Amino acid sequence: MTGVFLGAADALDLDGLYREAHAAGGSPDEALVLAGRVGLFAPQPGSGSTLALWECLATLATADLTVARVVEPHLDALAILAEAGVPAPEGTWGVFAAESPGTRLQAEYDDGGWVLSGRKPWCSLGTRLDRALITAHVPTGGRRAFAVDLSHDGVRPVAGTWVSRGLAAVDSGPLDLLRVPAEPVGEENWYLTRDGFAWGGMGVAACWYGGAVGLARRVMATARVREPDQIGLMHLGTIDVALHRAAAVLKDAARAVDHGEAKGKEGARLAARVRSVVVQSAEEILSVAAHAMGPGPLVYDEEHARRVADLQVYIRQHHAERDSASLGAAVLSLDPPPW
Repeated sequence: MTGVFLGAADALDLDGLYREAHAAGGSPDEALVLAGRVGLFAPQPGSGSTLALWECLATLATADLTVARVVEPHLDALAILAEAGVPAPEGTWGVFAAESPGTRLQAEYDDGGWVLSGRKPWCSLGTRLDRALITAHVPTGGRRAFAVDLSHDGVRPVAGTWVSRGLAAVDSGPLDLLRVPAEPVGEENWYLTRDGFAWGGMGVAACWYGGAVGLARRVMATARVREPDQIGLMHLGTIDVALHRAAAVLKDAARAVDHGEAKGKEGARLAARVRSVVVQSAEEILSVAAHAMGPGPLVYDEEHARRVADLQVYIRQHHAERDSASLGAAVLSLDPPPW
């Protein structure tokens, strides 16, 4: 068994997906080809098969986190377009919605259409994708999502900014846009307030879970080659608990999404809980794997060393204590309290 089975009833060829992702060898070009194929059959969140979607993402991440990091936003973009009732043009998609101090992408309505100008940070594979959903500030003060053709001459990468050792092949540096035509997707502020925003965030957590499974399997393989002592057995037990905890919240969340129980503020709180639990499990397994196997695999095993570096960068999409504080504020506002 190579696929990651969380228990969905839908029949997906997870073993086949795993083999394809592993064969890509961390190549973003191969990952983009796979993304196009997966987009043809992967279910969308909230369709009744959310767990099958997350199984797919977790399986890809177990095989190769670079592949998962490419496929996940493509599937997310297709889901966003479907949620907005917009047909998705062919090609590979990204979602560029992050903000950072000192950068601003502005949307203006000019001469019968929208154009985007400014700098957008964190544009993963912005020079390789066909199109992207990009959020920009609008004159009325809010933000709005736009579909953009990345082949336009006004889209220019900011060279030399991506020095990451983890997810090194997924260049996520900023893009400068100069009066680039854009088609609006949803109304002002719709992107952040729609139910699918939380669902997509939990899909990312499924990728984190898959990366942790990949580490766990490496520890297990080592234990089977060299009989573990009591400390080695403790490491395996700790990993099993961490994975069970993460899988349990993903399964429960998928059920909630498909049963209409993850909408609005409740959906946002659920996503915050799920992402926090999965990140804590992944961080624990990163630590346990290092303790269990020592430096050898980190310096001699290319696949393992890359997986560790990739996962460390990937899970930083969770904002650690700041996200926990946001969840705490949301919980404090509830009346009656949730517990």
